[in-house]
Amino acid sequence: MNRPQAVPQLDPLYADIRRRDAVRPAILLDVRERDEFVTLRVEGSLFIPMSQLGSRANEIPRDRPVLVICASGTRSASAAGFLLGQGFDDVGSVAGGVDYWARLGLPVKRGPLESGEGQLAG
Repeated sequence: MNRPQAVPQLDPLYADIRRRDAVRPAILLDVRERDEFVTLRVEGSLFIPMSQLGSRANEIPRDRPVLVICASGTRSASAAGFLLGQGFDDVGSVAGGVDYWARLGLPVKRGPLESGEGQLAG
């Protein structure tokens, strides 16, 4: 019987470094709902609400690390576990979520979305 994989909990400071890696940048996957994403988000993150993750997981590249983020860390841990179960091999959950990310002074955006925000670049 397969045992569920433990989901690595990543410090936001470490997650920020991994997403800016010049060689193999991690994808920061935001799984919150749209209103939460509009209110506060990390620039450059991929937005797929948890309610759509099952049908949209194919939009997430498998050749890069995936760091899942939500508001506080609960949904992201569940979503990361789901991705690990789907065969993604380098997945983690950002501890404390976007709220903690912002409290640490890491860059965030607020307000109306610009064209293309929440989608992977190029």
